[in-house]
Amino acid sequence: MGERRIIGLDLGVASEHTARVLDGEGKVIAKRKAVPTTESLSTLEQAALDGTPPGTVLEVVMEPTGPAWLPIAVFFISRGHQVFRVPSAKAHDMRRYLSRHAKSNGIDADALAKLAIIDPDRLRPLELDGADEAALDRRVRACDRLTHEAAQHKKRIKDLVRQLLPVTPLSGDLGLADLAVLERWADPHDLVKLGKARLTKVLVAASNNHQKAERADEWLAAAHAALELYGEHPGVAFADLAAEVATEARLLKAIEAEAASHEKAREERYRSVDPKALARSLPGIKTVGGPALVATMGRAERFPSSAHFRSFTGLAPKASETGNTDRKGQAMSKAGNALLRTTLVRAADWARKQDPQLARIYYVQMTERGKTHLAASCVVAAHLAERAWLVMRRGTPYVLRDIDGTVVTPAEAKAIITERYSVTEETRKRRRSNKGGKAPQKVLTEHLKSHAKGVDRTRRPSPITTSLRSDTGVKRTA
Repeated sequence: MGERRIIGLDLGVASEHTARVLDGEGKVIAKRKAVPTTESLSTLEQAALDGTPPGTVLEVVMEPTGPAWLPIAVFFISRGHQVFRVPSAKAHDMRRYLSRHAKSNGIDADALAKLAIIDPDRLRPLELDGADEAALDRRVRACDRLTHEAAQHKKRIKDLVRQLLPVTPLSGDLGLADLAVLERWADPHDLVKLGKARLTKVLVAASNNHQKAERADEWLAAAHAALELYGEHPGVAFADLAAEVATEARLLKAIEAEAASHEKAREERYRSVDPKALARSLPGIKTVGGPALVATMGRAERFPSSAHFRSFTGLAPKASETGNTDRKGQAMSKAGNALLRTTLVRAADWARKQDPQLARIYYVQMTERGKTHLAASCVVAAHLAERAWLVMRRGTPYVLRDIDGTVVTPAEAKAIITERYSVTEETRKRRRSNKGGKAPQKVLTEHLKSHAKGVDRTRRPSPITTSLRSDTGVKRTA
């Protein structure tokens, strides 16, 4: 154990990194400061390896602090050392344990280093992507960020238009025709002056002949209603509001143009990383979800099992066990990559409509477990995560199967779901309501009967099982 060397690095974004070097028993060997240069990091490496035999592998533990982690990871991994990125929440808890009333960079570095001694089994070495994988990851992140920014601008535009035109004509998503109008004629005075004929011509050209005179009437009606309501009240800054709308419209168009270029590059990178389109063979995961899944999962083999990957997504429930009590139905841990978790939850709502096995899981959660739509979708997403790992690990496309493992076509799968696993609207309304509880009456009745007979149901296994694939030989409880 004396030959083991651990470096805890408290990364600074605009300042020096603070490093603590520990041996296998937790004794501090060296204290250093470092900056992201080859010379500085080489000095830290030499200080950590001082007195160790040749071939000693350093264990470098750090938090994923902004962009500061990447230079450190590249340097030490290229030198043959192991690098670990630990969740900030775990490092925070360790920090509190070591020093309750103090906070310093040195304490933070000590806490990170000692995590490798106290909880080594939960640390997984960082693997840096190859060229195509790294490029795909960046394109996926860029597309996701630009999509969120575009959504914020759309929301802002709609809010501003509601001030200008209280009876707003923007009832759905913003289209090119809407932006063409708002960029120049958001002021209701200008809309009225423009007239129906010219406005119709603008709408027809911008919408590729999809919007015509009827849409122009909606815009003009909203403009007349606004002028009738506001009059010429000085508290309404028509021209200034219109100028702000025009700015938001131009920004939105620029963001959407940039997003389109990143989406094209993302598609090219995805085809290089996943040439068989295995990720897109999964139900509910298509154009956007496929690249996001591949980029965030990385190499499937780095996870020992599907359960480990499920835990990585943050879709696994928290554990709450004490004595003879094991509380089920805990909230999700929400650890790991938020984009991956969001991708799987969104895909789950489509997957349950395509895969009979996933549809059954959703049906049971809604009708027998008293779950809401979102909670049931999260359970489906967790099962979908395990299937995604199996698909990528084996390198074979996903196959739709019935509950008994029989291969079915997409049309047959939809027919099975419609016939057996359709959740009624009455059940959905009951789940959306906060009155009267969530559990169905039949579940409560069975529970009371079991207690009346003196039967302990806490140890009874669930009768609902579903096979991930008939050739796996593994049963997973729903």
